[in-house]
Amino acid sequence: MTRFAENTTARVGGPAGEWVIAHAEQEALTVLQQHPLPAQEDRAAARDTLLVLGGGSNLLVSDAGFEGTVLQLAFTGISAEASEGTAVVTVAAGADWDETVDWTVRRGYSGLEALSGIPGSAGATPVQNVGAYGADVSQTLLDVRAWDRAVGELVTLEAEQLEFGYRDSLLKRTTVSGSPRYVVLSVRFALDHRGDETLSAPVRYGELARSLGMEANAVEDERRAPLQDVRDKVLALRAGKGMVLDDADPDTYSTGSFFTNPIVPASAAAGLPEGAPRFPAGQSESGEDLVKLSAAWLIDQAGCGKGFGADLTEGRASLSTKHTLAVTNRGTASAEDLLTVARAARDAVRQRFGVELHPEPVLLGCSL
Repeated sequence: MTRFAENTTARVGGPAGEWVIAHAEQEALTVLQQHPLPAQEDRAAARDTLLVLGGGSNLLVSDAGFEGTVLQLAFTGISAEASEGTAVVTVAAGADWDETVDWTVRRGYSGLEALSGIPGSAGATPVQNVGAYGADVSQTLLDVRAWDRAVGELVTLEAEQLEFGYRDSLLKRTTVSGSPRYVVLSVRFALDHRGDETLSAPVRYGELARSLGMEANAVEDERRAPLQDVRDKVLALRAGKGMVLDDADPDTYSTGSFFTNPIVPASAAAGLPEGAPRFPAGQSESGEDLVKLSAAWLIDQAGCGKGFGADLTEGRASLSTKHTLAVTNRGTASAEDLLTVARAARDAVRQRFGVELHPEPVLLGCSL
């Protein structure tokens, strides 16, 4: 019997009723046609009979597992149509994301290099608008091909239709309790292609810019570096935080960042300590300035440092020993162990700062 513990990066989760691995798009479509979108009340009650799985990097499933059918998208393939200045890259949903980034870097296509090292599959990246080091997929995504379970047909959704936000999209907002309306089958990106010039997109993230020896506030053309240099540096930075999968390192047995960075009204952030990281995040619908806070900083300053939570789970789970934003399986943890650590960190931040943290991964059959 196939278990989620064997197919997710957190290495926890019980069995599924049926597990189908689709090595071709048509195999996936056959299963999808058998599982139309349930009624809203059934989705809200987590009674969908289908769960779609890519790389399993952003999913935490209960120890009881899932009674329905798991459709694992395993079909791969990358192609590009390059013209003067632009390369349109088409990626199958099951393609490994980091291998996809590497493929584009080696061909001199810029735009995805700062997203190196992120685990999971290409089809999952637009769902939560995956991002890191000042970049996210919305900056280069052209469109997605998807199966719309509500109407039972293939659709193409352009970037504007996906209504991207911070770790958010139409794809995510139409997923209820792990039940997706749209199942992404392929993704297209429009990347810069400058012939023999293989420089990156402008580096936007201060830590990355400094590590490359550049000024973060310099003009754009002075914030470019060789593509491979940017990729290598991002991989090194992520590895230092336990954010690159490594079978020998329990700090990488996680869902990655467990909490999103909170976006709050500027007035709500005014009471935080002077050194609390905060970044402009636009305005609310009422016109109030918003700021994005650092979840990792809040967790650490609330008394939950690296390795926190081991005493709560007899050493089976804890925050990463390298980075406070990841909840890690130390080798023998259950899903409930990971949730115990996450709840404790969330509650500590709420009590210390009055800020509510929200989970980034999909929680199936469990909750905070």
